[in-house]
Amino acid sequence: MRTIGEMARDGGLGVSALRFYDRAGVLVPAWVDPVSGYRWYGPEQLDEARLLARLRRAGMPLADVRLVLAGWSGTDSGVVRELLEAHLRRLERGLADARAEFSAVRALLEHRENPMTAHPATLRLAVPAAGLAAALDAVRFAVSTDPDLPALGGVLFDAEGEHLHVVATDRYRLAVARTGATGHDGPRTQTVVPAPLVDAMRSLLGDDPAEARLTVAGDRVTLETGDRQTSGRALARDFPDYRRLAGLPEGRRALVDVPAFRAALSAGPVRAGDGDTGRDVSVLTVSDGAVAICADGDDEPERVGVDRGFLLDALAAGGGDGLILELGAPTAPVALRHPDTEHRYSLLMPVRLDG
Repeated sequence: MRTIGEMARDGGLGVSALRFYDRAGVLVPAWVDPVSGYRWYGPEQLDEARLLARLRRAGMPLADVRLVLAGWSGTDSGVVRELLEAHLRRLERGLADARAEFSAVRALLEHRENPMTAHPATLRLAVPAAGLAAALDAVRFAVSTDPDLPALGGVLFDAEGEHLHVVATDRYRLAVARTGATGHDGPRTQTVVPAPLVDAMRSLLGDDPAEARLTVAGDRVTLETGDRQTSGRALARDFPDYRRLAGLPEGRRALVDVPAFRAALSAGPVRAGDGDTGRDVSVLTVSDGAVAICADGDDEPERVGVDRGFLLDALAAGGGDGLILELGAPTAPVALRHPDTEHRYSLLMPVRLDG
């Protein structure tokens, strides 16, 4: 017999998913302790759990999954084969429909005037070197490394008035930081700087010069400090509207001691392999201004799951020993905010904890 934790580990389903499938009558434990409520699974249920995990990863509806499991151990596999083929046909039709819709969206993009696609003729900014270095450190961890998403493979430099925002996202994380800037009195100007050039810029700022000069001429981006400089081509890509992505209702906040919280996360309970990233998930809750890391079996209704590695990266990049952690609804991003400024923060997409 396996406990629910052992079944989750061996069967490829999260503990919360196993509880959900129990309540749904899809994979019911062989025995439930009437006193403790602990679930126990029989040896033959391991194969069912693995089959269930595969079917759900393939997007099969729960009603069909129930029928497949019911017919799996029978002598006549005809119904099971029919259900599998029917679902495959649905997936193929859905893919064809998605391709048609994406083609329509691409056509709209091609005919839509977007001022961000044109690089500015010339942009010249003077920025405090320490401020730009700190801003780049705060966002660099969120740059995408996905070759299928080249538009996200850099840092957005967004100049408006007396400020320069730097922004990075890989879909699962969004990081924003701001530093002061002088010399720009034109319209808002955006340029996407590729990650290798961002790293070269950061290295140039490492000698602690007082001021740096940023120039964008056409698609050429140059950063100068004293008599040294680094230069390269900007990405000819649009960047998502990060201001729209960051528009979240206020959630439950807690001020965390970063070193202590990092240690607690590293040693605390995780759910292995949940989520889109397939990485360890920490389950958090905020109550009375304090954050807690939930263990398996904790049914606190306002729990939020987050990729532990991503959260550790964001804490390391946040700067300082104290940050504000903000939790909203279980489906809303987890926010990490700098206590001294509203213009430095990171958002982490939550991981679904049930089903």
